[in-house]
Amino acid sequence: MNFSTFFKRLNHKQFKARFSDTDSCLQWIADIKWASGFTCRKCGNTNYCSGKSPYSRRCTRCKADESATAQTVFHHCRIPLPEAFEMAWMVCHKPEVSTYEIARKLDARQMTCWKFKKRIMQCLEQGQGLELFVPEKKL
Repeated sequence: MNFSTFFKRLNHKQFKARFSDTDSCLQWIADIKWASGFTCRKCGNTNYCSGKSPYSRRCTRCKADESATAQTVFHHCRIPLPEAFEMAWMVCHKPEVSTYEIARKLDARQMTCWKFKKRIMQCLEQGQGLELFVPEKKL
């Protein structure tokens, strides 16, 4: 899923209404991530049940639990998910936005914003837009 084009279609008011809390962000990621169905990354099984965390899936064969954010640009994000979504929205609309400005608007540490913006920009520079799934290498 290309976040860049999706986020560019939303103005700030629409964006805030759509992604106001963690649940709405997780639900959207899970819906996109598993739109074609769940496949376990460890054993390849396609059957699952609910996992331990919200919107996660647990393989019924090997019992591996996969969160909605695993293997996405939001994996191991140090800021709350709605704020990470807002940062991605800001960067997609205005890639030259300063991390100081982002930190001020989101009331977050500048270095945390810099690291996450760097991850977003790496995805954008790959020429595919901001993809939901990150490449195999760690960002």
